[in-house]
Amino acid sequence: MSKYHLLITCEHAGNSIPDEFRAYFVNHQKELEDHTGWDPGAWEIAKHLAKEFKVKPFSMHTSRLLIEPNRSLDHRQLFSAITNAFTPKQKQQLINTVYLPYRNQVEDRIRSSPKPVLHLSIHSFTPVLHQVTREVDIGLLFDPARNEESSFCSALRTNLEEAAPDLRHRFNEPYLGVDDGFTTYLRTRFPDKGYLGIEIEVNQRFASNPIPIAELLSKSISRTTG
Repeated sequence: MSKYHLLITCEHAGNSIPDEFRAYFVNHQKELEDHTGWDPGAWEIAKHLAKEFKVKPFSMHTSRLLIEPNRSLDHRQLFSAITNAFTPKQKQQLINTVYLPYRNQVEDRIRSSPKPVLHLSIHSFTPVLHQVTREVDIGLLFDPARNEESSFCSALRTNLEEAAPDLRHRFNEPYLGVDDGFTTYLRTRFPDKGYLGIEIEVNQRFASNPIPIAELLSKSISRTTG
């Protein structure tokens, strides 16, 4: 990892709701517990990678149903159907106390790095969405127009395929790497040579036992960066 400073984040690590907002969610426990409220398995993978590479992970444990840390401030999904009816004052409170502190600490870490930053943003996704089965196990999301990201993901997928040929490794699935997200925003702040923003999406069919996938990713990332 000598070429890069590794940064590991997990934007949907938990589904907690601060006490002052719990009353709004009393009838939404099911949404909080399923994939709409958080990314099951993602935090376990992020923690494992951070331990293996001896870095401190950054994580958001407040539910995305309160405010979505992986969306821009002007995005229509910044607030959920539950919180979109909040007053402007309540929304600004969430931005100031939940959203910005998380995003700013990550951006500050990138800005202070003396080396190019390899940012791995760890996520998971539901295997079936709108009755459509997603034919992917590990998705590598990146901007194809950024050469450093493209080269890294090409090498990483090769290593993943060699280590686990039975799994389905895909580029920019089940989402596009250029869709609105934290890495997309950070690309506007840092040049290609200084910042690689890669979202790793893991199928939630592995969520009950994510460590084998975490170990696969750890070994493959080590080979890619070594």
